[in-house]
Amino acid sequence: MTAVLPRPTQLRIPTPRKPSEPTTRSTPAVAYQRVLHQTVRREFRMLAGLASWAPADDAVRTGEITRHADLIARVLMQHHATERELLWPALFRSLPDPEAARDVVATWTSRTALLDHTLRDLSTVARQWAVAETAPARDAFVRACTRLADAVEEATRAEERDLLPLLSEYLPDGEWAAVTRAATTTLTGREQMLVLGLALEDASALDRARLLAGLSPAARTAWRVVGHRNFHAAVVRLRGAPPAA
Repeated sequence: MTAVLPRPTQLRIPTPRKPSEPTTRSTPAVAYQRVLHQTVRREFRMLAGLASWAPADDAVRTGEITRHADLIARVLMQHHATERELLWPALFRSLPDPEAARDVVATWTSRTALLDHTLRDLSTVARQWAVAETAPARDAFVRACTRLADAVEEATRAEERDLLPLLSEYLPDGEWAAVTRAATTTLTGREQMLVLGLALEDASALDRARLLAGLSPAARTAWRVVGHRNFHAAVVRLRGAPPAA
């Protein structure tokens, strides 16, 4: 007998956050980390809800949902790679006592290695749903998204508790700027605009201003001319409702 998954009573549409008084000073690096974490946490939760309502044998709808899951998974794995290869080394160079942070970063490394493995597993479950087009396959995808959302919540909260205070206190803005210049992505231009829109959607006014200010002039123009319009259309297709902002 097929298990019946609980259906959410409503989908949580993001709303812009009000400025808060964080315990950690909000430098550009800290603000970026928090906004990215908030975005991926929200999107995996939302994907579980969207999938739970989707017809199991609707290939078009399945494709929309699983492609979005793949995008968010790739965003988070690339984020982890940037942290491993660029951000934490920059932090170590700036710490007065690097040894004091080694255990914290080692714990983060172990946690995110497991999380990246789970992110890759989600792609397998998504493909199985696309091929099988059955309710059990769809429900397996819902459960995978829910478990992943829980894991992302735990990992990012731990990082914000243990590592962001060190970034706030010791990483110079110039080092952060060097990290952003050196970081690379495999996302297409359209995907980058979509992720930018998702990040801006429920960010506070200050974080929105910081994100936009950190873009190149060409990227800001692309967002204003076509990116925002494409983002709006993509969100309506995916959620059945317009973005919050």
